[in-house]
Amino acid sequence: MTLPDLDDLIAEVDRTCDSAHRPGGQDQPDWLALLTVAAGISGQMQALADDLVEDYVEHCRMHGISWADIGGALGVTRQAVQQRFHAPHKRYTPEMLTEGLQQAMTHMKRAAVQHRNNYLGTEHLLFGLTTGDESSGNSAVQLMRAVGASPEKINRAVEGRLSWGASQAAERIAWTPFSRKAIAIAEERAEQQGSALIDCDHLLLGLAQIGRGLAATVLGEAGITLETLEEAFAEGKSATA
Repeated sequence: MTLPDLDDLIAEVDRTCDSAHRPGGQDQPDWLALLTVAAGISGQMQALADDLVEDYVEHCRMHGISWADIGGALGVTRQAVQQRFHAPHKRYTPEMLTEGLQQAMTHMKRAAVQHRNNYLGTEHLLFGLTTGDESSGNSAVQLMRAVGASPEKINRAVEGRLSWGASQAAERIAWTPFSRKAIAIAEERAEQQGSALIDCDHLLLGLAQIGRGLAATVLGEAGITLETLEEAFAEGKSATA
């Protein structure tokens, strides 16, 4: 993996900033506009870097590594690393999920195990959401069809991009930060709808709302946007009301 160098990032800022150059051919660009865009890109990169470290901290804790050793690897004290990462992540039990989402979860974990991945990323979540059909209670499949997308094609697209890992420890698989955010959003949407259970369509909306990760890439390539999903979701709920 080749990381972008400073010249690449500066070029990206220049491309991204619509008002980088003042009209009329003036020599001086709009430096404040450029700075604003640069700060935004920097923030995205920092957030991604933080998520990367958080993911591996969680795996270390799952496998019994002490906070002192984790702090040593990060070059900080045990107290500092605990303060930053100690907040427990919410566990989503089967009693919180619809039967359809429970079945989708089985497909998600199976895909991770079969590919020797020691994590559940957004790609595994999307794979699981597109493995079932309406007859199995998978509301995400129904929502995709409502926006004119093919769940089968999306499933094949995700499966073709699942990476192969080297992990053989399948008894406990950690969710990546993006995946945890997606299901947290799904829970919020279920509560807003007045549902006591999280369903497949809630999780699909969560993946689309995050807009990051492999799942977001595949959904975008299929022409699926958060706006179209929300519109179809609202129409479907009003039709059944």
